[in-house]
Amino acid sequence: MCCFSGPVASVSSTRIFGRRSVPGRQLLAYEMTVAAVRDVAMILPLPTPVASPEDAVRFIDLSGYTELFKHIERGFPVPKAAREPLARGLAPQSAPAPLVVHSVGKFEASFVPRQADFSRLDPRFRIAPELWAKAPQYDDWGFAVFQLADLSSGVSVHPMAFEFPSRDDRVFLPTFHIHGDEVPLEADFDHVLYAQRRVAPRGWMPSGQDAREFVDVARCAHLVDGNRPMYRREVLGTHANRDLWV
Repeated sequence: MCCFSGPVASVSSTRIFGRRSVPGRQLLAYEMTVAAVRDVAMILPLPTPVASPEDAVRFIDLSGYTELFKHIERGFPVPKAAREPLARGLAPQSAPAPLVVHSVGKFEASFVPRQADFSRLDPRFRIAPELWAKAPQYDDWGFAVFQLADLSSGVSVHPMAFEFPSRDDRVFLPTFHIHGDEVPLEADFDHVLYAQRRVAPRGWMPSGQDAREFVDVARCAHLVDGNRPMYRREVLGTHANRDLWV
């Protein structure tokens, strides 16, 4: 699960992939199954450099590759029972211009450079400032916002993907939870995480082959590096409510 602008009935089967693209930038893909009684937005805090410009994030349309994570999983053909879960861890004189809204497959997406810029989004797709105050680690971060609709019956949304500038040379995987009006100290995880790094992350399962053997690199707009293996880790159950870094 992640941060939502309103209550959700359920979130499950979260899949996240991340890798560094070029120095100072990271690629990220996110997929989940979610049900909600009204339209909400999924909001991902991002460790962007302070004062990043509004065009700092490049959104990637994966609506033509809905099976991306199914294909990634083909690189790890082992029984599920053998996989080891991850261990714990004053009003302005004039209204500001709305943020740019990008059409990304079935989503509308925006990059919010700083918390104050949430005022430039539709109120339905914001998280209240008093909730962000409970998560001070994001005071100077940016945010990717994906507007989600027609969730009443629970839908598996096609992967959301983008590239962003990062202040850290590790791979960032957004797993912090805000649901409705709660910022819990612990949260329930149903996540499978994937990453590509030059050095194998300790405790992660390697794929048996380079990614080009099980992922269509062209169809995912080279989000995945086909010439490297991939690494996998499950995060299941109750854990500290925090993001993860690789």
